[in-house]
Amino acid sequence: MNENTISQQLKLATEKLEKAGIDTPRLDAEVLLAYILNTRRLALYVQSAKVLSVEQITRYHNLLQRRLERIPVAYLTGHKEFMGLNFAVTPDVLIPRPDTEVLAQGVIESLYTFNRSIKIADLGVGSGAICVSILKFVENVTAVAVDISKNALEIAQFNAQKFNVDDRITFYEGNLFEPLEGQTFEVIVSNPPYIAAEEFKNLQAEVTGEPRLALYGGKDGLKFYREIIEAAPKFLADDGFLAMEIGFNQSSAVQKLLEEGNFKRIQIWKDLAGIERVIAAWKK
Repeated sequence: MNENTISQQLKLATEKLEKAGIDTPRLDAEVLLAYILNTRRLALYVQSAKVLSVEQITRYHNLLQRRLERIPVAYLTGHKEFMGLNFAVTPDVLIPRPDTEVLAQGVIESLYTFNRSIKIADLGVGSGAICVSILKFVENVTAVAVDISKNALEIAQFNAQKFNVDDRITFYEGNLFEPLEGQTFEVIVSNPPYIAAEEFKNLQAEVTGEPRLALYGGKDGLKFYREIIEAAPKFLADDGFLAMEIGFNQSSAVQKLLEEGNFKRIQIWKDLAGIERVIAAWKK
């Protein structure tokens, strides 16, 4: 049997990744080979008997070796799908997660209740996945995007240009609301760092390769929620709302912060697994 066919290379790669304890060995093997061949994963099955060139196999094995070193697949391919859009990513930004689509989708649905032009702020924009997706799917929206990382802002700007919404976003380098003094917004959205100190010690190796700035939320994981909730009312329009992704089992603590702050109509949005993933609240 020819070991240089697509099917055999996938089989060997899957076995190698599985032996190393990679969580999704077959999926990773397929995504990486599809990337090498510049094709869709489905094509790997349609062309399973195709013989790969030595150059293709060498590039594939190099990528597999880097995956064995626990480098996330998205950083190896340079992109990640989010809301049906293919975002560019680098190690300077957090990799967009499917769970975060709950935040983007929920905000998009809520925006349809406004009968005027809308301005939103995305705090900690990272790759731009949330903000760019919202602009892509809702036309009467403009946005400001803030990040403390200059490199992250460059990626977000690239993605905004890629999806032709860059003329509707203004980018600011800075911490949370610092660059936004004097502005008001119908919506403030954020996926803040929310991993607590104790939890941070036990993260998967792949996750620790992502920017610490985008992950670490202080001793109890709530540092940035406190800062955002305290400052947000000053920047929200009278009928505006704040929506934030939350970590596992953080909903009660964040809800309490909102209740103690200047917010009402607190809502919790769950993901497909029934996990409380996003909290939203309207200005009093």
